[in-house]
Amino acid sequence: MLMVVKSGGPAAMPEWRSLYRSLLPELEIVGWDDPELDPARVEYAMVWEPTPGRLAQFPALRVILSSAAGVDHITRDPSVPAHLPIVRMVTPETGERMADFVTACTYAIVRDFPALRDAQTARRWDESLVGRRASETTVAILGLGNLGVACALRLAANGFRVRGWSRTPKQIAQCESFAGDDGLHACVANADIVVNLLPDTAATRNLIDRRFLAALPRGASLINVGRAPQVDIQAVVASLDSGHLHSAFLDVFDPEPLTPNDPLWQHPKLWLSSHIASAVSRESKARQVVKAILADQAGQALEHVYAADFGY
Repeated sequence: MLMVVKSGGPAAMPEWRSLYRSLLPELEIVGWDDPELDPARVEYAMVWEPTPGRLAQFPALRVILSSAAGVDHITRDPSVPAHLPIVRMVTPETGERMADFVTACTYAIVRDFPALRDAQTARRWDESLVGRRASETTVAILGLGNLGVACALRLAANGFRVRGWSRTPKQIAQCESFAGDDGLHACVANADIVVNLLPDTAATRNLIDRRFLAALPRGASLINVGRAPQVDIQAVVASLDSGHLHSAFLDVFDPEPLTPNDPLWQHPKLWLSSHIASAVSRESKARQVVKAILADQAGQALEHVYAADFGY
């Protein structure tokens, strides 16, 4: 078996080879740009932002494995053969790390870290900045897939009042579930914090726009760890500047990376991170890839396969 890898650049290849050698010795690993690569032998491809048109050049390709939870970096290439399964990178570590990140952001909002940061910058001792309690805080999670559920369970365990919205109704312990267009408005009504974890689909793009933000209670906050195209960033900035939105934590952007002179870096009510909310170790990714390959070789159903009809 041979798998071509495009993830982490050439510098990552020694580690990928070492990991796969220990996990599945019979799997041969070749770099995306390796001049010795024989396209006719490629059965598996683990990729991040593959060169457009390239995946269609592997006639024996059986499975495409995304090195990230999202697959839009693959599906935007119209030449990708429609019959090939695309497997999303979903590991136990992915959900744990996303829940860690979202919970940290949520507590930063609840205890008003933005105001504490301002006070520190001004060298101002302010004993009034005590924030509020988790039990007083309603968090609305948009998207109840694997990552959304992980966040909902963690936040509920920490005492937050949790709501969730998805395309279809879900039953999650200690999480009030909403679905459909009407359910979206009900879910975010009176929410203190909105967490976006929706997949990138035609229906979700630009969902969080000026009108959406205006419908939130004054003083609400936004955490975007989903996809950048779902959020109108200029509408977010305008809402922050007007004082309607309290703060925003953004982990995804379009395009990435942000340029050093992007004004978002300097906005006092924005907290930015470099698309790392659910970043997992290469070992965790390799184990998940090997699990998928072994399932494919055994003729078993693959897990976490992209469904084109739903867009995720």
